[in-house]
Amino acid sequence: MAETAKEFFDGLADGVEPDKLKGINATFQWDITDAGKWNAIINDGDITVSEGEAESPGVTISVDEENWLAIVDGSLNAQMAFLTGKLKIAGDMTLAMKLQSLTG
Repeated sequence: MAETAKEFFDGLADGVEPDKLKGINATFQWDITDAGKWNAIINDGDITVSEGEAESPGVTISVDEENWLAIVDGSLNAQMAFLTGKLKIAGDMTLAMKLQSLTG
């Protein structure tokens, strides 16, 4: 389990089964407010994860590092985090729902 957001994003491309990404063609942006920014470009099964900002993300997720790590390890429900303002989503909400394929 990742102990930092950087560890999570460094291992994301290797940790996702390509079959889970089939049919997804999108750019995801994360703004981990106290740790940095990362993006993932998914093209029908292929994923490229980079540090920094994507040119035109379809969805941007903003959250602090503690809450993001709690979401990806399953101790914080992402919907509850959204409803309580701990996680913010800008852009295409349907893409945000597909994040479960990436995060577990």
